[in-house]
Amino acid sequence: MNIVFVLFDNVTQLDFAGPVQFLSRLPGATTYIASTDGKAVSTDCGFAIVPNTSFADCPQADIICVPGGHGVREAIANTAIVEFVREQAKAADWITSVCTGSFILGAAGLLNGKRATTHWAYTQLLPLFGATHEEARVVRDGNLVTAGGVTSGIDFALELMALAKGEDVARSIQLALEYDPAPPFDGGHPSRTARPLVEGLKARVYDKAAADMEAAICATLAAT
Repeated sequence: MNIVFVLFDNVTQLDFAGPVQFLSRLPGATTYIASTDGKAVSTDCGFAIVPNTSFADCPQADIICVPGGHGVREAIANTAIVEFVREQAKAADWITSVCTGSFILGAAGLLNGKRATTHWAYTQLLPLFGATHEEARVVRDGNLVTAGGVTSGIDFALELMALAKGEDVARSIQLALEYDPAPPFDGGHPSRTARPLVEGLKARVYDKAAADMEAAICATLAAT
């Protein structure tokens, strides 16, 4: 089983690091971390990730996963990235994304008519790619699996492992990696967070970020 992660500059590292830590432990799996030229990509945490393949040398994926991050705005306009995802998806068993990586799937024409999710601050943009937002941490529509923001990538990985290799395998890996979340606060989603906190964060960060993402999506769609 070939698992391919598609990376680009200014990726959110946990969008990638969470799922790859879990999925790489699937029995019989080989993990390929691909960037356009195989060279290091920057993350939003101030360090780089070194892939182990380029798009040209990457084999066909059984599972393709696209993480998100602020770099998505540039990635959806990058023909090499979008074409690589589109071509890989044609023969992949599972087409997946974490957070705003869903918009790269959208740019590749893979969300049209599908149910999907993304980070809560950007869900209103999914219809731009013909998708219907479903309120869930992980959404499966056929062989398309999209996860919400950042940490939901771990939940997505466990669900996908259960689908691919059975629940016992997924449970064993969950135990091995001691994924037993017990956060100190109840409020990782707007529906469970005090409204002033939600509105404050949106005003400081996500109103502009979502507007910038929308502008990038519209520009990409206009160019196609």
